[in-house]
Amino acid sequence: MDKPFGSNVSSALAQADFVNVASAAFDRGQTVPQMLIDACRRHGERPAATHLDCTLRYADIERQSADFAAWLRHGIGLEAGDRVAIMLPNLLQYPVALLGVLRADLVAVLANPLYTPRELRHQLADSGARALLVLDNFGAVAAEAVQGTAVEHVVTTRVGDMLTWPKSMIVDFTLKHVKKLIPPFRIPGSVRWPKALAEGARLPRVEARAGPDDTVQLQYTSATTGVAKGAVLAHRAVIANVASAEQCFGRTLDPARDTVMICLPIYHIAAYSNLIFNMAHGFHTVLISNPRDIPVLVATFAKTRPAFFSGVNTLYDAILNFPAFAALDFSNLKLCLQGGTALRRATAERWKTVTGCPVIEGYGLSETSAAITYNRPDGTNPVGSIGMALGEVEISLRDENGEVVGADETGELCARGPHMTRGYWNQPEETAKAFFDGGWFRTGDIARVDEQGYYYILDRRKDMILVSGFNVYPNEIEDVVAMLPGVLEAAAVGIADDKCGEAVRLVVVRSDPTLSEEALRAHCRKNLAGYKQPRVIEFRDSLPKSAVGKILRRELR
Repeated sequence: MDKPFGSNVSSALAQADFVNVASAAFDRGQTVPQMLIDACRRHGERPAATHLDCTLRYADIERQSADFAAWLRHGIGLEAGDRVAIMLPNLLQYPVALLGVLRADLVAVLANPLYTPRELRHQLADSGARALLVLDNFGAVAAEAVQGTAVEHVVTTRVGDMLTWPKSMIVDFTLKHVKKLIPPFRIPGSVRWPKALAEGARLPRVEARAGPDDTVQLQYTSATTGVAKGAVLAHRAVIANVASAEQCFGRTLDPARDTVMICLPIYHIAAYSNLIFNMAHGFHTVLISNPRDIPVLVATFAKTRPAFFSGVNTLYDAILNFPAFAALDFSNLKLCLQGGTALRRATAERWKTVTGCPVIEGYGLSETSAAITYNRPDGTNPVGSIGMALGEVEISLRDENGEVVGADETGELCARGPHMTRGYWNQPEETAKAFFDGGWFRTGDIARVDEQGYYYILDRRKDMILVSGFNVYPNEIEDVVAMLPGVLEAAAVGIADDKCGEAVRLVVVRSDPTLSEEALRAHCRKNLAGYKQPRVIEFRDSLPKSAVGKILRRELR
């Protein structure tokens, strides 16, 4: 591009006292691995990532990711552009594996560790992934899911594989034999993570040769049809998102001193972009693998005293409701971010009272490489706003025909800029539906904007249900339920939930009057991730429908 990144951002947002690593990388046409390798070499002796009190330095990540890249390309013969799926919680393996995949010019496919075999099989088959890295805890799921897909190589790892002795042995023994969290599985030909790294260390190094417009990852997100689609993200899109974040929050943080906690799962675009931001700038990142374990999370918070924390509204509520949290030392806390769901005013006010640090709300999607708007850490932000457009993001509100609405009117929030997806993997029709002419990506959310440029989400054009910040699509729930004998019709809608923001309510018409709620729940547990499970199941004689037979979810809501 002709002008430097962020040159259209107001001077109030351009930070002279923070090294704009990603902005410079974007302007130079670097790729994500090139930017991160430079950062690892620049910050070699700094702590990069910590999990269960064990820490990797940036030099460790640089070396081990190079070993993994060599094994992927020279050891098992993957070629540039091949897809590699990563099915891990937040462990030390994640930054190593991710950078290894990317510096080998391969495409990362981030898989939800909570997936059922059905859900994982679809993602593997759709992406055409040739390799999979999976934690032993989910090995049984992977063993079933890889059948019939293009996956040729599976790498398995234990939680303790990157921990120091004797903690590694204690953790693995406890998970397998005490907590019984590792079901038996067998994947013929699979390779252990330590062996892959050891073999890769003896192989020739791999140089990242991809260009900024090449695909770096497939970020899977569901459609209104309920079929998961891979949003194609280029290197320049991910770097643009990090560049926008550093311009917005640069003055707030000091990479040389500040620690960051990542609680949201890294396969989620928000946590993924957070990790890339942290690594690019040399932050010390503390990884939380199970954010639902609030006592452990709060204890880690107390020990870490982070400067930067992010989560969804339900996570903030859960932490605030833990009695010991209010007694912690929050003197290091500088920046708290929230997205995925609407931030409740009561939660925001209580967090500010307890910690002294406000929660800053933003908005983004998988298709936009995470956030495209944020409120300002140093501004007076209107209540209920998702903030202003980030650097290099253009936003307009449009009607169903793609025409820009009037100044005081509401419309679908549409965005364009280098952050946006190029479309959906092997889904030309869905890609066409996702854009208006001129490259305007349709978010599906109805919004308004005030005179200062702050945006407010008013409604969703789609029937999506937001459970703790994760997208749940009614059609997927309904399709799975319809597979069960005895179901004539089914409809899924969202209901308000104090803990999750929204939960799934399932309404079923039976063809077999003996079909029980217990049978339905067992079927859903087998085929749907935990956050997609119906909270409420209701049986009816019929469902409300339009004149053409379409189920009216609005009436059910």
